[in-house]
Order: sequence, then C-alpha cells, then structure tokens
Amino acid sequence: MLRLVARILIATILSLVIVLATAWAALALWYRLPGPEYLRALAGCVFVILGIVAIIALFTRRMFRGPAAFLIAFAALLFWWSTIRPPAQADWAPEVSRQVTGTVNGNVLTLTNVREFEWRGKTDFVERWSTRSYDLSKLQTADLFMSYWGNPNIAHVIMSFGFEHDQYVAWSIEVKRRVGGAFSPIADLFKSDPLVIIAADERDVIGVRSNFRGEDVQIYRLRAGPEAARALLLEYVADANALSTSPEFYNSITTNCTTTVVKMMRAVGDVVPFDWRLIVNGYLPEYAYDHGALDKSYSLADLRARAHIDERANAAGLSQDFSRLIRVGVPSPAEKNAN
Repeated sequence: MLRLVARILIATILSLVIVLATAWAALALWYRLPGPEYLRALAGCVFVILGIVAIIALFTRRMFRGPAAFLIAFAALLFWWSTIRPPAQADWAPEVSRQVTGTVNGNVLTLTNVREFEWRGKTDFVERWSTRSYDLSKLQTADLFMSYWGNPNIAHVIMSFGFEHDQYVAWSIEVKRRVGGAFSPIADLFKSDPLVIIAADERDVIGVRSNFRGEDVQIYRLRAGPEAARALLLEYVADANALSTSPEFYNSITTNCTTTVVKMMRAVGDVVPFDWRLIVNGYLPEYAYDHGALDKSYSLADLRARAHIDERANAAGLSQDFSRLIRVGVPSPAEKNAN
C-alpha cells in the first residue's frame, strides 16, 4: 500500500514538472521557432502531445520508460534554445537604436550616445544623440521615477542622478524593439527582443511619458548620499559598457527595469531580501519605504501624494527648467542631510 501511495505521489509531482516544461516549450516554439505561424503552432502542439503521453505513462507500469521521448525532445529544445543570440543588426526604433557607453577619467564621467530627443507628440520627435561629460565630485542625489501606464501593479522604473546646478541624467532599461514593434511581457520572456540601457535628458525620457503618453509619472527622492549615488551610477555605466560588447535579451522577470531596485537598495546600504514587490513592481515605492530608502519623516501616503509630477510637468512644458519644476514640493532626504 505504501509503495502504491509513494508511486502515485512521485507520478503526480513529475506530472506537474512535465506540465510546466510543456507549457514553456510550447510558448518557446511559438515565439522563437523560425517559420510561418502554422508551423510554429504545429511544433507546439506536437510538444503538448508528447507531454500528455508522458504524463499518462507515469501512471502506468511504464512509469519511467514512458517519458523518455519527452525528455529527449526537451533536451534537444534546450540545446536549440541555448544557441539563440540577440541580433546585432535590425531595423530598430530610433529611440532605442543606440546603446550608451561611458568612460571615467578621475572625477570626469563621459557618456557617449546620451539621448536628448525633442518630443512633439507620442511618436513625433526630433532625434538627437550627444556626448556629455559630468563631474562626479558634484553628484548630489539619486531619484526613483515610477511611470504607470494603466495597470497599477506594473510600472516602468527610471533612475535619475542629480548634479549641482540642476543637471540630471536619467537611466532607463528598455526593450530594444524594432520599428512597429510593441512591448509584450509574455513574448519578452522568450528571447523576443534585446535589452538596451538608455541614458537621457529628463525632458526626453521623463517628459515624453508625462506630457505626451499620458502616463502617471511619480518621483521618489532616495536616501542616497553622494558616495552611494556615485556607486550606483557607476554600476549603470559598467552594465551599459558590458551590454555594448555582449548583448542580452530583455526578460520580463529576470532582466528588466526592476533589476535596478537591487542596486538601488545596496546603494543606500541595505540588504536585499527577496520580495514579491520586486516582480510586481508597481509596489516598489512601498518596498523602498519599508527598507528605509525613502524619507521616513513623512508617511508613505504623503510621499505618494507629493510624487505625482504630471500636473507640474505639463505646466512646465519641456522647458530648460523642467527638472527643477517637477521636483517642487517633493521631499529630498539627501538634500536635507547636505544642509
């Protein structure tokens, strides 16, 4: 009797594993197998049939011999999957077509391919890229921007670094999509698009979201002093340089704009335990507040109320004073400590 129960338990556990592996394999074939839709659908269906046969076999006398065909097919698929690399060239959308790189000489950080588009509408812009230098000895602040476009559980995360005289450079980790392409959280789990790190003027990467796309953009000023901000900024530079020589795929869970948060928390001197809010990233302000990255002399509700920049951004337009005006009334623990 105990042997039968153990056999059923093992078969059930293995069935769940096969179900998950089958679902992943079918989606991987659908999104990445070269060829027309019918061929990709057929390949996915074949894998589903193999999975069903393997699960049925687990509950027969051929418990371990039955799934052999599935295991062989899955191993072959994993080998094929490991050979897929990000494309070096494609018809990239202009706003994500260039990867920023940086060099440090003493206290001078020089960034190449800084984006400073002049936006006139959601898709209407004047394309500009520049090379800029920043004095790291004048770095003062690090700010977290959250941009919500519909679902309050999901947001795009942007980090911005402030220097003396209201000079800012914002960093955005994005999908390097092709012209006409669109962001798809499911597709981007399956090596659909490369990753790109953008360094940009705030009037560009923040302004297009608040003033033209109608997104709910919020700013949270971090409890990160100049040394911590410098360490975090240089991590961005190192990641950007590495990406320029070794391209990676964007992944909606493991390699995306939220991976910033781990570095952000380390920058303010905290450990980074796993938390569901690192995946459901619309709740990152709560996560940051709980771990002391924000000004706790205010309630989180007060910080959230002050964080919305849209009204100030639209009033400012994309003027030269944009960065200063969107921060009016937003508490900055780093500036408070400096004073």
